[in-house]
Amino acid sequence: MDKARFDEYIRRFNEEDPGAFEDYMAPDVRMLNGTLLLSGVGEVKEHYGKIWGAMRESLNVERFVSDAETVAIQMHTHFEVLADDAGSPFGLIRMGETFDFHGLIMYRLRADEKFYDVKVAYNSFIYTDLGGTAKDLGIPH
Repeated sequence: MDKARFDEYIRRFNEEDPGAFEDYMAPDVRMLNGTLLLSGVGEVKEHYGKIWGAMRESLNVERFVSDAETVAIQMHTHFEVLADDAGSPFGLIRMGETFDFHGLIMYRLRADEKFYDVKVAYNSFIYTDLGGTAKDLGIPH
C-alpha cells in the first residue's frame, strides 16, 4: 500500500467516517488494541463509535513504512473530550479533558490491500485533567 492510499484512510478515520472501516478492512479483521481484541469490522465500528460519540480523535502519522504485505506507522493520537461520559472505553471522562497516545500500529495486508490483522502498541497514554495535570495511564484497555 502506498502512502497516498494510506493517508486517505487516515483522513477518513479522522473525519469519523465509519465507512472507512469497510473500505480498508477485511470483514473478518482482527484488531488487537493494547489488550483489547476486536474481531470483525462490526466490533471495530462499535468500539470507535463509542469513542467518537464523546471525543474528537485526531490520529497523526509521524512515520510510515510499507511493503506488499504490511504497513507500519509511528503515531500520536490526541483525544479531546467533548461531553461528559461515564460509559466511555476510558471510563468516566469529562468535557475538556484530553488524552494523548503515542505508539505503533502494524497493519497486515491481504492481496487486495485490505487490513486483515491490526496490532496497536502503546508507548504512552497520557491523561490530562481539567486542572492541567498530566498522568501516564499505561495501556487503557
